[in-house]
Amino acid sequence: MEVALVTVGDELLAGDTVNTNANWLAAELSDRGVAVKRVLSVPDDRAVIAERVRAYADAYDAVIVTGGIGGTPDDVTMEAVADAFARELAPTDLTREAVEGRLAEIRERLPDSDVDVDVEAEAAIPEGSRPILNDPGLAPGCVVEGVYVMPGIPEELKAMFESVADEFAGDRRSRFLYTVEPESDIVPALEAAGERFDVAVGCYPDREAEHNRLKVTATDERALGEATAWLLANVDASETPVRRDWGGE
Repeated sequence: MEVALVTVGDELLAGDTVNTNANWLAAELSDRGVAVKRVLSVPDDRAVIAERVRAYADAYDAVIVTGGIGGTPDDVTMEAVADAFARELAPTDLTREAVEGRLAEIRERLPDSDVDVDVEAEAAIPEGSRPILNDPGLAPGCVVEGVYVMPGIPEELKAMFESVADEFAGDRRSRFLYTVEPESDIVPALEAAGERFDVAVGCYPDREAEHNRLKVTATDERALGEATAWLLANVDASETPVRRDWGGE
């Protein structure tokens, strides 16, 4: 399964907000054997969002879009996704009930607050899409033609993703090795392992942990095991973290 991630928000592009959602989703999907092929941040621009969603929906098995849903003027993601598939926005009985119920909870908890929300607009999703309810928040998400629309607030995103996580599964598996050998010294062995066993091998220096982390990825469990064993025999590596002296910079 191949997936693209689209994170929406001017604040991401301006550097005002750290894009933790992309990192979290990529890790969750990778743990499920899914190949994340694209991670893209786009502005709160309806046309730009629609164009990328349409293109990625055609290219990948699924697209996850986060951010830009709700009731503020810059929340245009739901409209953009509707545009991508030439659909209108409309609430469903389920999303309307969920929004009304959540508002009732808020008013009960904060009786002095002036909560003024357009329920019909807040509950609207592209016609024909499947709602994903937002238990910790207000605005619902949805699934339409393989595109999953979710909130940008991390707590809400995580809860919503967990409700559909079983829909994401793949056959990619990874194993990790650790070495204190300089990266330049082990490049020939990494290239040889990749070619010999048809696996992907990455090397990621980690100065804080004082080692290089090797990631071996494959869709074939046997090839993954053989490549890992070969690397252990041909590189001074371990399956448990090791440390080295980086020269005390």
